[in-house]
Amino acid sequence: MLRILPFFTTDAQLILSLKQGESRAHKVVYERYAGKMLAVCTRYCANRADAEEVMLDGFMRVFEKIGQFREDGSFEGWIRRIMVTESLMFLRKAKQWRQEIPLEDVVVETDYEWADTAVNENDLLQLVNQLPNGYRTVFNLYAIEGYSHAEIAEMLSISEGTSKSQLSRARMLLKANLTKMEQEFKSEPYEKTYRKNAN
Repeated sequence: MLRILPFFTTDAQLILSLKQGESRAHKVVYERYAGKMLAVCTRYCANRADAEEVMLDGFMRVFEKIGQFREDGSFEGWIRRIMVTESLMFLRKAKQWRQEIPLEDVVVETDYEWADTAVNENDLLQLVNQLPNGYRTVFNLYAIEGYSHAEIAEMLSISEGTSKSQLSRARMLLKANLTKMEQEFKSEPYEKTYRKNAN
């Protein structure tokens, strides 16, 4: 008799199969979320090879800890938190996230004027990835993941003042680089016209 393999039409079905250790469920989870989770890891690990390694370790952690998942929240969100944790563990091990900056308290207003720009999302992400490791880590945790400075301080074993300082400097660098990019973008048509006329 032909055995029909079940389709995982809901997260609940998929999670149940994961908890039962079905290898097909592992494959489905990986194929469904790998792209998004690689993007998460890449925001912390600028090197793609490192990001892929962290992502794979993250999925192994997902499969190991699936019994701890409480189904009162988003499954994707739970996986994402594991990926962030794995990324931070990698950076801590490699000592890549620390930056030598003054440990001063900086009051940071939660506005995002730097994002009000004609530059597209990919360019913004590229600029974020070019930030120094410490700045990038705090910026991602605060502006993208939504953690508070108190939570970031605990996660990174730093003071809240350091977290605020890192974020402030990250935003200043982003604003400066965005301004530069916009100026280059605006001047580009004139440069092309100049070169065309020069020829």
